[in-house]
Amino acid sequence: MSVFDVEIDGLRGGSADLGQYRGKAVLVVNVASKCGLTPQYSGLERLQERFAERGFTVLGVPCNQFMGQEPGTSEEIAEFCSATYGVTFPLTEKVEVNGDDRHPLYRDLVGTPDAEGHTGDIRWNFEKFLIGPDGAVTARFSPRTEPESTEVVAAIEKNLPPV
Repeated sequence: MSVFDVEIDGLRGGSADLGQYRGKAVLVVNVASKCGLTPQYSGLERLQERFAERGFTVLGVPCNQFMGQEPGTSEEIAEFCSATYGVTFPLTEKVEVNGDDRHPLYRDLVGTPDAEGHTGDIRWNFEKFLIGPDGAVTARFSPRTEPESTEVVAAIEKNLPPV
């Protein structure tokens, strides 16, 4: 089973249908609207614009587990992302990424180590996981790693589906 088989709803209800991303590279990011790292939405959107036509998408996963920094309703989150950062990439329902109620998507992701070897619990908002076209987790990036950093861009380019 790959992450493409996990069931999760879209931000405004209904299935987010992760299966539609099978064969693409996906950067899964737990996001929040009231965090010091929230400006990363701009870099995430630029990645979306830069690589979307080559079989890539960012998938934002709102989470309110870190100091209540994503308190909004689905409508408020969607409006904030669109109006403030021009976000066009898909967003899922708000989920828990740690603890007993951790969403199954994150149960599949957290075993992957980042560059420092960290595995397990998500440390903060904007932790990033790159999923390859086959559904395997290929990279994990710490929350402070900027979306357009050399290492993230290189990993995305390496995982884009063949043309």
